[in-house]
Amino acid sequence: MRRPVALRLQAALGTLALAAATGVALSMPEAAAAAGGATGYATQNGGTTGGAGGQTVRATTGTAIHEALCGRADSSTPITIEVEGTINHGNTSKVSGDSCNTAADKIELKQISNVTLVGVGNGAVFDQLGIHIRESSNIIIQNVTVRNVKKSGSPTSNGGDAIGMESDVRNVWVDHSTLEASGGESEGYDGLFDMKANTQYVTLSYSVLRNSGRGGLIGSSESDVSNGYVTFHHNLYENIDSRAPLLRGGTAHMYNNHYRGLTKSGINSRAGAKAKVDNNYFEDSKDVLGTFHTDAAGSWQVSGNIYDNVTWSEPGEDNNPAGPDPQSNTSVSVPYSYPLDDASCVPDVVSGTAGANKGLKVSDGTCTPQTPDPTDPTDPTDPDPTDPPAGTNLSIGAGSDGSSKASGTSYGDVRDGDPSTYWSPAGTTGSVSVKWSSATTVSKINIREAAGSEGTIGSYRVLNHDTGAVLASGSGAGVIGFPAVSLKKITFEITGASGTPRIAEFETYAG
Repeated sequence: MRRPVALRLQAALGTLALAAATGVALSMPEAAAAAGGATGYATQNGGTTGGAGGQTVRATTGTAIHEALCGRADSSTPITIEVEGTINHGNTSKVSGDSCNTAADKIELKQISNVTLVGVGNGAVFDQLGIHIRESSNIIIQNVTVRNVKKSGSPTSNGGDAIGMESDVRNVWVDHSTLEASGGESEGYDGLFDMKANTQYVTLSYSVLRNSGRGGLIGSSESDVSNGYVTFHHNLYENIDSRAPLLRGGTAHMYNNHYRGLTKSGINSRAGAKAKVDNNYFEDSKDVLGTFHTDAAGSWQVSGNIYDNVTWSEPGEDNNPAGPDPQSNTSVSVPYSYPLDDASCVPDVVSGTAGANKGLKVSDGTCTPQTPDPTDPTDPTDPDPTDPPAGTNLSIGAGSDGSSKASGTSYGDVRDGDPSTYWSPAGTTGSVSVKWSSATTVSKINIREAAGSEGTIGSYRVLNHDTGAVLASGSGAGVIGFPAVSLKKITFEITGASGTPRIAEFETYAG
């Protein structure tokens, strides 16, 4: 059975320190990979894994992001950069190095590969500062907000694009992000998500694009038709004039998106482009699909869409709306599988999943948002999260410590075999560890919540405390499996909770 997208986690990332000269802080107990796995066309052409397998660093300024890129051994050395705080012109400088090519007025991902930028903690906001991807490949951008990037006025950045890709870009996945402006071209803004000059194998998922004259484009002109193989799914396009997106040549797949308040036009397929448009919800909008402002026609295949209060213009020489009764005029096949929600539930699903700081929730096609989980009970190689593992609980007789403990609780209560005693952090988040005097092999843990507190844990990470490597991440309690590792100390870190967690047992097993 195909594993749901959110369950394929980037685990076991290394956390080697950068040289002190980089000025980038490595957060050993908090290091985390981007959750989930790439979807859509970003899974093709060898896939998109970003910085998986490389070091993880923390950056709170744009300069620190550039320093992290420049501090690598070479331009393709994998790296995950955890971003927290507001990134703006005041804290973003050009940094030089053999493994980077940066600029002061934007986050420059140029002539590099194998990089993940992921927002963590209280969130990452790129304020009036765009992200520019050029001559690069295998890039992941997740859980960030990019807002109010201008091409005119002050300050300017990235040609006015929130995220812009150009010149032989391959394999980019942008996920759970918020891209927004405060007006159109007359106010100084351009596109939110642009692809130009031979950009291919891109996915935009679970993101919000809003309050802009231009949502984005594929191809800068009618002759720039080498772009394509782009997937857009579970995104919200809201209060956009047009270009949701504009396609010039190439193939694009749009499914399970919610389009609301498109004032001029939506999916504009031109210059031979092909659009596969499945199970989207179009609402309170005009000309949501067709070929507009050109006689260079594109085409589309439609299925399962809902058109709620959509108006259509009259056809003309340079105007070919697909409605009022949209029908397919081409056939498009895609090389990947994908879970497909019914269009009727798309507004609710997208509302519960799309955008930054929404918990990275996804849909598996059941119209119910799901929280990422490190194990998949449909996969027979994964442990059943409802059953205890077989074998000896290695925590019995081991030691324990943690980050904090609430009054009346003890670290030792998680390894005493007594479900009536428990540990709680001093607040809603914290960590508890099991440790041994000599290296011990562990491949599964079982987190048992105390009676009455079930379901409190919102999100967690499992860490190899010896190295700082992230072994697994997800949400909830139960059995958590990961590749066998030999260590002296393993840490269960609660990073989000709906109340004060109570951990009765932190069991560890070799297999």
